[in-house]
Amino acid sequence: MSKVIPNDWSRAKLGDYIGVQGGNAFKSEYFSDNGVPIIRISNIKKDGSVNLKGAVYFEKDSNLAKFKAIKGDILIAMSGATTGKVGRYKSDVFSYINQRVGRFFLKKTNEGCIDFIHQITSEDEFTNSVLIDAVGGAQPNISNQQIESILVNFPPLYEQQKIAKILTSVDEVIEKTQAQIDKLKDLKTGMMQELLTNGIGHTEFKDSPVGRIPAEWDVVTLGDITVESAFGPRFSSDEYASNGNFGCIRTTDMDDSWDINYSTAPLARLCYEEFKKHILVDDDLLVTRSGTCGLVDVFREQPIPMIAAAFLIRFRLNESMNPFFVKYLMMSATIQEKVQLLASGGVQQNLSATSLKTLKIPKPSIKEQKKIIKVIESINNRLADTKKKLSLNIKLKKALMQDLLTGKVRVKVDSE
Repeated sequence: MSKVIPNDWSRAKLGDYIGVQGGNAFKSEYFSDNGVPIIRISNIKKDGSVNLKGAVYFEKDSNLAKFKAIKGDILIAMSGATTGKVGRYKSDVFSYINQRVGRFFLKKTNEGCIDFIHQITSEDEFTNSVLIDAVGGAQPNISNQQIESILVNFPPLYEQQKIAKILTSVDEVIEKTQAQIDKLKDLKTGMMQELLTNGIGHTEFKDSPVGRIPAEWDVVTLGDITVESAFGPRFSSDEYASNGNFGCIRTTDMDDSWDINYSTAPLARLCYEEFKKHILVDDDLLVTRSGTCGLVDVFREQPIPMIAAAFLIRFRLNESMNPFFVKYLMMSATIQEKVQLLASGGVQQNLSATSLKTLKIPKPSIKEQKKIIKVIESINNRLADTKKKLSLNIKLKKALMQDLLTGKVRVKVDSE
């Protein structure tokens, strides 16, 4: 962030405006399942929220009043992997803050706006400053005094308030968009559970090796519907090249959204004749077999030839099963549990094509498979659109922060 600021702004220590109240050293033997929640550094999330999921509790104690966090408080992680991460506490119920969690408080309410403080301490430059100052052995640590000594830009109070109002309004849009995404994810999970077990329009059901399914459905193994399968080929890492003639999909190019990220797949310069038999075609089903086992996606043809890396298994299915239907089946909690049981090994789990081929799955008619896919993909499309909207709003917020928190763009205030 630029240090050239407007003449009526000041570049001052954060501690000139706020203090940092550290948390209490609660003893774990006194934790309970009810009482007052205790906010630990793990409850301050990277998205700027304070999430009490998994929180421990402590008996209410009037002597702990200074360690209270109430709605609107700004909290900061002072050690660990998320050191410097700031979160806004939004619960209507107060909590206590644990040691290594700091709470900001205004020293002079006539000079500082707490909402503005939240915005400047959420900025990347502030987090980076914290990490630079953090000291420690196995994990970083920062003190109250070090946080208070960090230099930040402060406009006059009325401008702080206006800037905070603008940025907070964008935050609210981002939060609402994220809430829409969460609801769509829940809808998708419920819809998939219903469609993949009960199908569409069935009234008669039967018990089967995979549970209760429509009477018209069959049960097959993945091997029954596989025309061919193969591990991805191995080659030296020296073959990776920016001018490569093959794209290479690795396990790291498949994320927990169950999608292949083609943009991160590296290129490799390989002998075409030697590797042409490994070229992926539309509708190939790819399964991760090591590390995070069992992630699945369906390959879609790309502008250049693509191959799967060594820790992926390629399945080419027959025409009786739509690969997207198999993907959605394998995403379900029931099938994933079975997939994980098939994984073998110690610290590093591994799947084999042979073991996966024993996996039993339900098989509707191809016509019904397509109907089910259409319903699920309609939700996927809504999710994709909403995620795109979220991404745009996050970019807008970053651009506004860069402009408004440096004074590059001045806001109009009522006094003007």
